[in-house]
Amino acid sequence: MRFVLNVIWFVLAGFWLAVGYALAGLLMCVLIVTIPFGIASFRLAGFVLWPFGRTIVAQHDAGTPSLIGNVLWFLLAGLWIAIGHVVTGIALCVTIVGIPFGWANIKLALVALAPLGKEVVSSDDPRAVPVVWA
Repeated sequence: MRFVLNVIWFVLAGFWLAVGYALAGLLMCVLIVTIPFGIASFRLAGFVLWPFGRTIVAQHDAGTPSLIGNVLWFLLAGLWIAIGHVVTGIALCVTIVGIPFGWANIKLALVALAPLGKEVVSSDDPRAVPVVWA
């Protein structure tokens, strides 16, 4: 079932969202200071390309540098990518078949706002509990 969901996701939204993340990652890798943001963007590009069967978990050892990085990410790219997720989610919710994919996009918009301090893991991983947004 995951394979079918991933294929539908790829066709409806995944490819274009992954391209957006990859472009943001390339822009972030231009400057040496923003390379960690580029790496996070490439990691999320892989996740939005094929998300079903994987989830995002919070890294509990991420501290103040992650918080500061998320603020900078939000200002540089996170807001725009999140807007892309919301617009795509609303467009997908127009059809009944697209509603679950639209809802997934809305949840990914939250991840796009602050990706540092989070990790992509398999859904079978014991750490794969829902992320608490505090």
